[in-house]
Amino acid sequence: MSNSSHALSPVLPLTSFGNVLMFLFNILLAATIIFLNVSVSLAILLNGALRGENRFMYMLSTCLSDVCTGVSYYYAGVLDVKDSFDSPTRTYYIVPTFLGLSYMAILAAQADRYHAVVSPFKYSQRMTRNRTLLVILACWVYAFLIVAANNLVTIGVAKRITSFGSLVGNILTVIIMIGLNIQLFVIARFHLEREPPSEERDSKRSSVYLILVVAVFFLGTWLPIFCHVIVCNFFGTTCYTFRNEGTDPLRILPRVNAALTPILYIRGCSGLRATLLARVWRPRCGGVGGGKRVMARC
Repeated sequence: MSNSSHALSPVLPLTSFGNVLMFLFNILLAATIIFLNVSVSLAILLNGALRGENRFMYMLSTCLSDVCTGVSYYYAGVLDVKDSFDSPTRTYYIVPTFLGLSYMAILAAQADRYHAVVSPFKYSQRMTRNRTLLVILACWVYAFLIVAANNLVTIGVAKRITSFGSLVGNILTVIIMIGLNIQLFVIARFHLEREPPSEERDSKRSSVYLILVVAVFFLGTWLPIFCHVIVCNFFGTTCYTFRNEGTDPLRILPRVNAALTPILYIRGCSGLRATLLARVWRPRCGGVGGGKRVMARC
């Protein structure tokens, strides 16, 4: 009973101005994540032109996982709980999985754009919409298989699996993200500029720049926790030193990224932005083009 009542209280006692600000910040961050990602998800689902392109399916996967991240942050970030393996208030590895799904989708989207730009003809033959959906489904299934595996073994084994997987995954992620980003930048900066002006070239260049910007913000918000986990695993020290994830700046940053990513999608894609304005945020304003087909240009 004490654990239950303890879990339902704010992470910090609301007895000082700083604690109140932290509490309000976490509430606002969770609400912002949910609002922005639900908005982008609805815009993609309501627009057939957006749904017809593979990159928007990756955006949709990112947004859906980030919606779950926002909802779960009310528990893992706002309340006085500790989401570690041996904690009585743990989420059985579910909350971190939503964050993992988000960055898996961003990695897959970056690989997808790289393939589409480098080998456009092979890409159109290989990566059909159904295959793209299969890749996304495989990511979700894989993530929750890991959740099941961690909950079926002992805590000690689960810690070893997670530590090893996190160490290898973080190193590979940083290498792949930086390597692909450099190659994509070179392609966008030099190769695409040599192509004759066309709508396809502009769309290709804009989509490359969008994924580059998303990847840069991703690295900026995830690298601190990646480096921290790598160092902790290397030296065998304890990584969880804060009261909960809502008081740990290294674990707040990925949640900030969950709010920034849909903003970047909206800013970088005119078709998505137009659908949001016409059919999601202002559905009653018929003069904004709500009844017209909005092309997926970004």
